[in-house]
Amino acid sequence: MYRVAVTGGSGFLGSYVVDELLLRGYEVIIFDLQPSKWHPKVDFYKVDISDPSQIKGKLKNIDYVFHFAGLADLNQSLSKPRLAVELNVNGTYNILEECLNANVKRFLYASSAYVFSTSGAMYGASKRASELIIEEFNRSFGLDYSIIRYGSVYGERADESNRMYRILVQALTEKKIDFLGDGSEVREYIHASDAAKLSVDLLDDEFSGHHVILTGVEKYSYRELLSLISEMFKNGIKIDFASEDYKGHYTFTPYSFSPTVGKKLVANPFIDFGQGILSCIESIHHELEDKNSDKN
Repeated sequence: MYRVAVTGGSGFLGSYVVDELLLRGYEVIIFDLQPSKWHPKVDFYKVDISDPSQIKGKLKNIDYVFHFAGLADLNQSLSKPRLAVELNVNGTYNILEECLNANVKRFLYASSAYVFSTSGAMYGASKRASELIIEEFNRSFGLDYSIIRYGSVYGERADESNRMYRILVQALTEKKIDFLGDGSEVREYIHASDAAKLSVDLLDDEFSGHHVILTGVEKYSYRELLSLISEMFKNGIKIDFASEDYKGHYTFTPYSFSPTVGKKLVANPFIDFGQGILSCIESIHHELEDKNSDKN
């Protein structure tokens, strides 16, 4: 039985990867700042990845590391660029260094489609920088890796750092959606469950040293997406387009930068987009109800 560490395993996408690893019989250890509410029985280490002393010695007897921990919110990187570098670059370096010390078989890095773009603010820059450092660790020290470039991932466990989550929360609480942009922006969506299945598939030896793109096959403009959501609410949602630049985000494609070429994987079968959105709405609805009941 292989032992797999998942940094950020208590978070959105990391928790789905933990699900899939457990389903396939791997022994999983979560590294995060908070225990997982979805996996309370899984071994957990409280770790701040920006502090190398908190990581030292904790990867002993670990075979593979999935690295999701870090700053995941592009918008937050606009206001806190130093934090993006400290977590996404320095934190990644700290994990890589300990992987070497522990003779980890392979390091699997959660990157982003924004590595292709001149957009992406410090978030995208930190992901590009980390990819280069990972590649250099391989050349200089022989550490095996796989780099996973995720696109627009959505799912029931998302939080405020996820744009789909923010859109649905506003629709539920205010019966409206304020959108920065004109709605022509296009994204390819993949449910976190599908992304997790494909991510664990990458443990196969054929993906050693590869860069893989997981952006999904569900392509929608935001105008189409918001119309879909409005229809789910029986057209009771008011949609306001600000028609101004959404700073840091690409419009149609991230492909304006050319890092190492990556293979694209798609899920088949995949979770239907409409059903996935409905499930997210239901999940957020229950979450908001729970919060209101706690207040009362």
